[in-house]
Amino acid sequence: MLRLTKKADYGLMALKYLAEHPETPALSAKDVADAYGIPAQLLAKILQRLTKTGLLRSHAGMNGGYALARDPRQISAFEVIRAIDGPLFITSCTKGTKACELTPSCTIKEPLARVNETIAGVLKSISIQDLAEQEHAAGKAREAHGLVALTP
Repeated sequence: MLRLTKKADYGLMALKYLAEHPETPALSAKDVADAYGIPAQLLAKILQRLTKTGLLRSHAGMNGGYALARDPRQISAFEVIRAIDGPLFITSCTKGTKACELTPSCTIKEPLARVNETIAGVLKSISIQDLAEQEHAAGKAREAHGLVALTP
């Protein structure tokens, strides 16, 4: 089964949180960790990695923390996952540099490569802003549903 690592999950959650709080110039790793119940030390390492890859900017000092380096509409889920976990592969045979001994008789390498490309394409089409808006819309729907339940 294709599954994201916890680090990738946490990275996506952190960038989503930053996108949801554009009014705050910088948020600390602890702010984000507390909001989601994520281990703060692990999240700090993830945020440092995202800073090194240029997806975040870090601000030192008293009011320091992290901020998105680009507009959240211009940061894809694929970029975040790749920055944390490296290249996305659903199977090791699609990596390419070492030839598999089954290559001459393999009938699934190309179809699996297409699946891999499709998954990557979907992740590239999802922006951090999309994640933030989806959560906002879900919250509004829950709120509206609650209001409907309370009306006679």
